[in-house]
Amino acid sequence: MNTGDTAWVLMSSSLVMLMTPAIGLFYGGMVERKNLLSTIMLSFGTLLIVTMQWVLFGYSLSFGTDWRSLIGDLGWCGLANIGVSSTTPYAPTIPHLAYMLFQMKFAIITPALISGAFVERVRFKTFMVFTLLWTTLIYDPVAHWVWGDGGWLKKMGSLDFAGGTVVHITAGVAALALCIALRRKKRAVDGRFQPESVPLTLFGAVLLWFGWFGFNGGSALGANASAAQALVTTTVAAAAAALTWMLVSSTEGKNTAVGAATGAVVGLVAITPACGYVDLTAAIVIGAVGAVVAFFSIKLSEKLKIQDSLDVCACHGMAGTWGALATGIFASKAINPAGADGLIHGNGSLLLAQFASVVAVWIFTFVGTYVLAKLLDRVMHFTASTSEQEVGLDAFHYGEESVERPLSGAVVT
Repeated sequence: MNTGDTAWVLMSSSLVMLMTPAIGLFYGGMVERKNLLSTIMLSFGTLLIVTMQWVLFGYSLSFGTDWRSLIGDLGWCGLANIGVSSTTPYAPTIPHLAYMLFQMKFAIITPALISGAFVERVRFKTFMVFTLLWTTLIYDPVAHWVWGDGGWLKKMGSLDFAGGTVVHITAGVAALALCIALRRKKRAVDGRFQPESVPLTLFGAVLLWFGWFGFNGGSALGANASAAQALVTTTVAAAAAALTWMLVSSTEGKNTAVGAATGAVVGLVAITPACGYVDLTAAIVIGAVGAVVAFFSIKLSEKLKIQDSLDVCACHGMAGTWGALATGIFASKAINPAGADGLIHGNGSLLLAQFASVVAVWIFTFVGTYVLAKLLDRVMHFTASTSEQEVGLDAFHYGEESVERPLSGAVVT
């Protein structure tokens, strides 16, 4: 084992863990004050329940011994047969437990991303059940397909350096399925949220950007050249996307701080599957095009009256889809010999593999999530009632509010 690689992956795991509460802050700044705590708790809840799911059986399903190229076996349930000093072929220079921990953080953040699609209108307990079932039935199989030894998409040659397909496409498509499956919520005439706290959203975006260095750089699974490449392409793509978003939105006179923050996150999403396989020029293109794709996907969603509260499908599903396809276009073995050349380097088969991967994950995730959401809504009433929404989910679920109110008769200065 290599101590430098181990230290880097352990630190990266901590950075990715930070991204889950950062999602809560990013989303929380864009909801009404009476729903701020409930929005943050959706992210915090995934941290709790997926941690237990992953240790007990999720990791084994995702990365255990392959069964028919579809799923892992149960040999590592409860981390059985994983010794303190053992390693794994997935990452031979670090402890097996370190690899398990790093992958756990990816599984945690994915349902947290989904929560932005229905903030202010779902019951917390039902969401926790959904998170447990969705991670087991959707995330774990897809993770095995793409990253697991023997997974059918991996054998096909599909590339996903840090989770563009496994995390962002699954989250975005699940968000779309949930928006269609669940009842609609009445809200403002213009159909959009008015951000309660723009600084909170900006702070969440900065924390996400910071955590993304572990998300993408840590996926090199060592302190090496691929990690450095991933960090540089990640930050360049985010900046390019934020600037592009501001430029495009300025044509409508809506050059907002929330828009700039959203653009940066979209760039981070788009570069994720490609970050360790492409050069800086490609990273700029991927980030900039990702911003355009997400921006106009939001417009399309509005026209179709899809009530994706915080545009999760556009910003994660569509940007992640573009990033996966862009990997098939721009990937270069000169950057990463462990990858493959893409279309512009003379290998069209990689783009075909990426396209097949995108289509398979879209269909599987959408159908599975839609059915799961319908079943849970029928059994546990996934959607909060109108009266619950009017009171606010903070008070309904927790009996608390995000801001202390002055005492009766007190003078507020």
